[in-house]
Amino acid sequence: MHSVLMKLQAMQIKVDTKEKFTTITPVEPKIYVNMAAELDGICDGILMKETKNVILNLQPVSDIEDGAAELIAKLQQKFYDANASFVICEIKPAVEEALEKLELLELLNVTPTESEAWDIVQMEEIERELLDDGDVVFNTNE
Repeated sequence: MHSVLMKLQAMQIKVDTKEKFTTITPVEPKIYVNMAAELDGICDGILMKETKNVILNLQPVSDIEDGAAELIAKLQQKFYDANASFVICEIKPAVEEALEKLELLELLNVTPTESEAWDIVQMEEIERELLDDGDVVFNTNE
């Protein structure tokens, strides 16, 4: 496990890599479209790794541009298309309202806490393992 603070062109983020997932936490209070595009690039790199799951912790974020919210929703879909998890946690009320206004909130995999996001990632991992195993045998004690 290691934690890295990265300063990108316009977005400073904290990246914390664990065994089953990577947590990405933006440091800025507002996410702009160009920042979300940078986040997309970072996540493309994560999707190339063995541990592909991402938790996006938005605790420090108090505002998000509409275009950035739309890019994050597309990013989540990219992860699920790649058979990986993407969970967003610790959304502040103003960001939640922005997502709701854009009708994105119900499409996103959101949890109140990072701990609950970890649980979702682990459950989805187990589900993928079970679905990938074509030889699933259920024990029926009749």
